[in-house]
Amino acid sequence: MAQIPVVSNAAAAARYAWRGGRLLTGFVRERPIHCIVQVSNRCNLTCGFCSFWERPAHPRDEMTVEDFEIISAKLAEGGAMVVSIEGGEPLLRPDAVAIVRAFARYHHPILFTNGWRVTESLARELWDAGLTEIGVSIDYATPERHDAHRGAKGTFATAVRALRILRDAAPHGSRQVTIMTVIMRDNVEELESLLRLSQEHGVSHQCTLLSTHGDGRGESGYTMPAPGLGAKLLELKARYPQLITFSGYLEALDRFLEGNVRTPCWAGERFLNVDHLGEVSPCIEKLHLRAGNLRREPWSVIAERLRSFEEVRGCTDCYTSCRGFVEEMSGMPHLRSWREFFGGFASVATPR
Repeated sequence: MAQIPVVSNAAAAARYAWRGGRLLTGFVRERPIHCIVQVSNRCNLTCGFCSFWERPAHPRDEMTVEDFEIISAKLAEGGAMVVSIEGGEPLLRPDAVAIVRAFARYHHPILFTNGWRVTESLARELWDAGLTEIGVSIDYATPERHDAHRGAKGTFATAVRALRILRDAAPHGSRQVTIMTVIMRDNVEELESLLRLSQEHGVSHQCTLLSTHGDGRGESGYTMPAPGLGAKLLELKARYPQLITFSGYLEALDRFLEGNVRTPCWAGERFLNVDHLGEVSPCIEKLHLRAGNLRREPWSVIAERLRSFEEVRGCTDCYTSCRGFVEEMSGMPHLRSWREFFGGFASVATPR
């Protein structure tokens, strides 16, 4: 099992312990533990399974750093959360570092990027702001296929370059950097090659199942893989330990693909989505269900509305890793999942 690094700065360690303790309390007390924050719906790429880039907001209409500071504090009323900073492409925002710092005050910020805007100086600033983990999206091990899928030549090379920069700058080791792969029918045969890529670069690897029914999903013909995917991934996980996706989630993939989905879904109770304008929904797949705007309304009102959405209770539309993470860390403790969380995910990242 990987060891949690030691922090020499006592004050930084105390802050991390406080936030970590609150997150663990959320695990066992059924509080919200995961929030996706879409800091922008703008993107420099045109990925086929996503449609956020088709309706970009003008930068002047997006939230400010002050707005994110308000949202971070309001979310903290519900507990310390894993806050996933996403887009669009979040690094298109020139104030991305300040946004990370706003969420690091109370939460555990992670960020997902296509890698285009990563530089050595930006990497250092993101880590210094308190970023816990960063994921770089790579869906194909074949550069030409990845570039075609993402809609721009050179995307694969740029993503690999970003991995190296982020890995070398990571203050607590390369496991703070991960390749994130969306699994579809047409990239299943490249999974082992993708794992060799993360192994070669000494970084972690995570995967999530394609979603085809969400409000921001594209209509380009991408299809689900066949049952048997979960068993394949578990076998690969045994040989490639940098694949840190929860074993319980991988086991459940085949049940989902066979039509046997665990319910109820925890969307709105254990995880939520905040879009680039501050509108809150139970999850990123249900943007049409709006609980209010967190910039203007109290957390207590938003939280009550989130719990009232009946549509999500029996929802079986998706089985992405955010749903899997919450399921593995909710209810009666799953000892294997807790062990995997501390061995593969938990990290000490502190603002300097």
